[in-house]
Amino acid sequence: MRGQSTVPAMAELAATLGVTIDDAAPPREFRFSHAGCGLHGFDWGGTGFPVFLLHGGRLSAHTWDFVCLGLRGAARLIALDLRGHGDSDWSHDYEIDTLAADVVAAADHFGFDRVRLVGMSLGGVVAATVADSRPDLVERVALIDVAPGADFESTRRMREFISELGPVRELETVVETAMRINPRANRETVRYRMSTLFRLVPDGDWVPKADPCPPDYPAILAAITRLPAQLTEVPVLLVRGERSRVVPQATAERLVGRIPYGELVVIPDAGHNVQEDNPAALITALHTFLTR
Repeated sequence: MRGQSTVPAMAELAATLGVTIDDAAPPREFRFSHAGCGLHGFDWGGTGFPVFLLHGGRLSAHTWDFVCLGLRGAARLIALDLRGHGDSDWSHDYEIDTLAADVVAAADHFGFDRVRLVGMSLGGVVAATVADSRPDLVERVALIDVAPGADFESTRRMREFISELGPVRELETVVETAMRINPRANRETVRYRMSTLFRLVPDGDWVPKADPCPPDYPAILAAITRLPAQLTEVPVLLVRGERSRVVPQATAERLVGRIPYGELVVIPDAGHNVQEDNPAALITALHTFLTR
């Protein structure tokens, strides 16, 4: 159980989730520094327009693997590990403005003059902040399951579980706990996710990659209330998971109604983690929006 043999292969799992894959090659890793913090991500290649994909809190750039496998022929996809997550460095500064500045620095690192952003949950808040602070850089924004009035209390048990994670001898221990919290989740998807959120160290333990410092949820919730004001000048796609308890339908409709160029898509058979629950349907929605 301690080896990679128990972890499903990325492309094979994506295919079982309905993703059509033309190129199953893994992405290229990249690293750069901004404001003294080392940042990491995955460059999926391609010659299309640049798209940055920003994950939610306590996740990592790997959460976009299935989506990128299906979208890579349509755009130049860059999935970034936000600071304190994945293989990016930990930091003393996790302010939303700082995370947004990291995204701008990533665009500068690649020499991109214009980008399109896809952000899930916390990543959506960061994307909106970038769009507001750098309208010259951002062409359009896709938000995944985040809106003012979001009910993050519904995710409390999962957040507490993640915040209490420590080294474990068996990755399956974490998988089992996650499945008890969310029995409707796809076990193989959960196993793959956990394999990317932990690293196997030489003594045989699985160790969390993320900074254990708890997120500043009051600051994040305050930032979410600013979304309508930040997104008045760009086309916006709000994607809601049909089963999401974080963003109810009325909450999603209310945000779209306050955005001049907003539209809403509801993804069936998906909860808050839309990109992992139903990547095939999300790929279709994003392809339509991003290539318009």
